[in-house]
Amino acid sequence: MTIATEMIARLSALEPTRLEVLDESEAHRGHAGFREGGQTHFRIRMASPRLAGLSRIEQHRLVHATLGDIVPRIHALALELAES
Repeated sequence: MTIATEMIARLSALEPTRLEVLDESEAHRGHAGFREGGQTHFRIRMASPRLAGLSRIEQHRLVHATLGDIVPRIHALALELAES
């Protein structure tokens, strides 16, 4: 199972109305944290009603908590979050 697949499975708990998990690792070849085979740099675009009423920091904390032990296994994570 890829890290992206794990992310999608875990983030489904937040009942997203839109969810994209993009592996952007190849764009970071030669930069810190890059490993052959990718799975080091990710961008998550997600809309979820579970984000409603939360500050941006609280939204990010919720996503990080939901991803759990995946976060330390990657180098970079960009979040584009919205309420739905």
